[in-house]
Amino acid sequence: MERPADRGHRCVPHTADVRIEAWAPSREACVAEAVTALVDTFTDTAGARPAAEREFRAPAGDDEDLLVSVLDEVIFRMETEGELPLSTEVTDDGAGGLLVRWRTTDTEAVELVGAVPKAVALHELRFGPEDGRWSCAVTLDV
Repeated sequence: MERPADRGHRCVPHTADVRIEAWAPSREACVAEAVTALVDTFTDTAGARPAAEREFRAPAGDDEDLLVSVLDEVIFRMETEGELPLSTEVTDDGAGGLLVRWRTTDTEAVELVGAVPKAVALHELRFGPEDGRWSCAVTLDV
């Protein structure tokens, strides 16, 4: 079986919800890839242009909590501010948390192509180092 690229994501079949997988060389890059996977499950961002830059600090926690915190923030901002990330940069904040920087666009600037996620499910959540890289699997409630 061919190993996927060093960095990427995919949507995998899952009953009634959406399940994403992401992988990258580092923890931070994997979180960024998971954000892209989340957005890709329900939008087509082709042609959308960045309208703003945003920053979010995920407080210190274990790796799975950090991942959920970032993904929950994307869903929250979509619902309350009407914006979605077009690009994501994640760095370690030096205090056990993450610093996330997004270039965002308005939700009206993207085409909906799938069910909009409402929350991150904690059931079957996986995030950690595997085979020399970081990977995660997340179920999104739709």
